[in-house]
Amino acid sequence: MFAIEVENLQFGYKEKIIDDISFKIEEGKFVSLIGPNGSGKSTIIKLLSHLYPPWKGKILIGNEDINSLSKKELARKVSLVPQNTLIDYDFTVEDIVLMGRYPYKKKFEKYDEKDYEIVHEALKATNTLHLKDKYITEISGGERQRVIIAKALAQETPIILLDEPTSHLDINHQMEILNLLRRLNKEKKTTIIIAIHDINLASRYSDEIIIIGSGKIIDNGIPEKVITKENMEKVYGINVAIEINKHTKSLSITPISN
Repeated sequence: MFAIEVENLQFGYKEKIIDDISFKIEEGKFVSLIGPNGSGKSTIIKLLSHLYPPWKGKILIGNEDINSLSKKELARKVSLVPQNTLIDYDFTVEDIVLMGRYPYKKKFEKYDEKDYEIVHEALKATNTLHLKDKYITEISGGERQRVIIAKALAQETPIILLDEPTSHLDINHQMEILNLLRRLNKEKKTTIIIAIHDINLASRYSDEIIIIGSGKIIDNGIPEKVITKENMEKVYGINVAIEINKHTKSLSITPISN
């Protein structure tokens, strides 16, 4: 069973960015999108979350055309952690995470004890429980990133999309969040799709990696298949050394020259 199927997708803002790509992601997989700046990683995440309609092609979410789903129906299937988490209105952290429960509420229905329990667990899982009464505008960028991830957890969707979720985090919180996502992936079979710059982290945590270059899929598959000297040269224009990290047992790349 596929969580997401993409067929012949094209999209651009003024000029074409995504150029006729197709791929399938199985349910319960942890998949990373990697590629240089401007390659189209973030745009793919936005298309999968239906922030933008594609110019051409089809996106299926669990065998249903994304265009056939209402906003609430989609929000019960897919949650999004965007790259830009700047929020300029005065809601508390708890209020923000409670918004993740909105897809399950009827019009004018109030949040109940179950909703607050789920929010509490999401805050605890992201190490933000101590921030729950603070205004979102009062906390740091890294803290805000973790709060938005908590909101996605509270949404309890089978698919979570994340656009550079570790970009504002220090190394400790990067590992904390990626370990949390991997645990969700393993224990709850949550499908994780993440756009990420760090190739070593992608190799360490991913079941599969999709390499994007100039809006096209350059390669996809298990890390050992796609993280090659040839692909790194082709996509990033750099010469790299690739070895197995003796501590993590995952692939590790070191740039040598360009």
